[in-house]
Amino acid sequence: MTIESSGDAPLRTVGKAELFLGFLKIGLLGFGGIAPWARHVIVEERRWLSEKEFASVLGVGQILPGPNTMNAAVLIGDRFQGVIGVLLCLVGQMALPLVIVTTLGIAYERFASVPEVQAGLVGAAAGAAGLVLGTAIKMVRRLKPTPPALAISLLAFAAVGIMQWPLPLVVVVLVPLAVAAAAMEGRA
Repeated sequence: MTIESSGDAPLRTVGKAELFLGFLKIGLLGFGGIAPWARHVIVEERRWLSEKEFASVLGVGQILPGPNTMNAAVLIGDRFQGVIGVLLCLVGQMALPLVIVTTLGIAYERFASVPEVQAGLVGAAAGAAGLVLGTAIKMVRRLKPTPPALAISLLAFAAVGIMQWPLPLVVVVLVPLAVAAAAMEGRA
């Protein structure tokens, strides 16, 4: 299926095997923090989507119930290969992590009380947080958001990250503000 691109990426056909193998790679590499690797594979390596298209897909995935990268896999699979593409992306993204997590769960049950294992988990969590932050910075630099978009992003960060307000409430309040800001910018 050929799709139209809404950005700097050319018209593109992505086959079933390519979708499955791409998401299999994302699932394997993204262990502990999948969004940075999903962006790398989808935008930079395979060029399936432009930076703006990926940000849009990930944004929609963020406000839908469930993990944002799984939602993005559904949207991307559907875009390129319909229902079969959705299934291929989801199975590809989950297959290797399922095997790895099951194996690690068995090992953790046995070695959880070892201080070095506990320290390693703290270090892994810090590394995952760094990957998420690095990806966000990379996307912001390339997308060059407008001042109103930056203000809404900072409001969302403050509301959820600092004040710990529930995400659905923040989305319900900020989405209309974002739409209004975009409409006002479009008229300017």
